Amino acid sequence: MKSTITYLKSFIKDKDVASVTPSSKLLIRRVCGPIDFEKDNVILEYGTGTGVFADYLLKHLTTDSRLILFETNEAFYEKLQEISDPRVEVFNESVEHVKSLLGSRYLNAVDYVISGIPFSFLEPETKSSILLQTKEMLKQGGKFLAYQTSGHLKDPLREVFGSGNVSTEMEFLNVPPMVVYEATKR
Repeated sequence: MKSTITYLKSFIKDKDVASVTPSSKLLIRRVCGPIDFEKDNVILEYGTGTGVFADYLLKHLTTDSRLILFETNEAFYEKLQEISDPRVEVFNESVEHVKSLLGSRYLNAVDYVISGIPFSFLEPETKSSILLQTKEMLKQGGKFLAYQTSGHLKDPLREVFGSGNVSTEMEFLNVPPMVVYEATKR
């Protein structure tokens, strides 16, 4: 309930917060379905919010995996500071600068990127830049896993990842319902 209240307050105050509630457990499982938790992973999460995906991931990731979280909302960022796990690194920065923030240590080395940032709020150039940087960060076969309130991201993902490398599903058991995207770097 505390996360929901934090979300509601942030939704009212922060124009970049696109939801009034944290993601549902069903949405989290659907988005994380493609992740191979049996191996060590490097995972980035864009728009971490209060950490509901991070909580799920940390319960399933190996001890040698890395989870790198990006959140610009101050209230959410403060909540993420409560995570005390050596596998986690938290940035209070925009993913518009993901490549320069992470540098060469994660270039072509990331297994998965999970994103809940509202791409529909972004200018086309910013959206394209984030998607291109994301593709550069992913290793061959790596996946970009996103959830959005509409199907607006399908064409930009096809432009960056190639039309045969993008799929979508709906998750209706979330408030609001979400389109779930999977884009694979080939």
